[in-house]
Amino acid sequence: MTVMAPAPIDQQEDEEMLVPHSDLTDNHQPMEVVAQPETANTVENQPVEDPSSLRFTWRIENFSRLNTKKHYSDIFIVGGYKWRILIFPKGNNVDHLSMYLDVADSATLPYGWSRYAQFSLAVVNQVHNKYSARKDTQHQFNVRESDWGFTSFMPLGELYDPTRGFLVNDTLLIEAEIIVRRLLDYWAYDSKKETGYVGLKNQGATCYMNSLLQTLFHIPYFRKESIYASHFLQTDILLV
Repeated sequence: MTVMAPAPIDQQEDEEMLVPHSDLTDNHQPMEVVAQPETANTVENQPVEDPSSLRFTWRIENFSRLNTKKHYSDIFIVGGYKWRILIFPKGNNVDHLSMYLDVADSATLPYGWSRYAQFSLAVVNQVHNKYSARKDTQHQFNVRESDWGFTSFMPLGELYDPTRGFLVNDTLLIEAEIIVRRLLDYWAYDSKKETGYVGLKNQGATCYMNSLLQTLFHIPYFRKESIYASHFLQTDILLV
């Protein structure tokens, strides 16, 4: 059973996120996806329009009886794209529940496709909701990395512990909150046109600091997380 509702995140549709050509490496792990036929199940309460953000709830009954290595949710649409949740009930070669957000139709998309999403995945605590296990990340999905998430989402011992409240009546609840953003190529970004600035001005004896900042700017992870994230997502970034 699946339930979908707009994600409770105050975002405007078609928000833009500046993302470089190359993918960035972080601690999250992609996994190779093998194309599988879609199930005949339909998603309940599928909205007519394709929202740019959505909360998706996946109810898995008889969870402990699942005998497949991989288990996919129904397909749902966010931002005009097809998505689904992929889990490894017994872990993806680890003693943890493994969980990923997957591009459902990656095998049939045209060459060079790419899409960017911010999302969170959660295992709902059905006794005390505030103790739900939740993790957040963001990723630029493409043909080489069509899924992204957490190989070690939570320990299996904690998941199956009847006193923890995650597995009740052998039913597991999984939630995903997803925001899809329109990509912009940062090579085509006109800094002077958009902000009025083109570089760093020497304030007097700051040339060494300016050169360090310019050097750091050419490190993809620093540029994305510290510069573009603070400007486009309006997050509070503290550089020390």
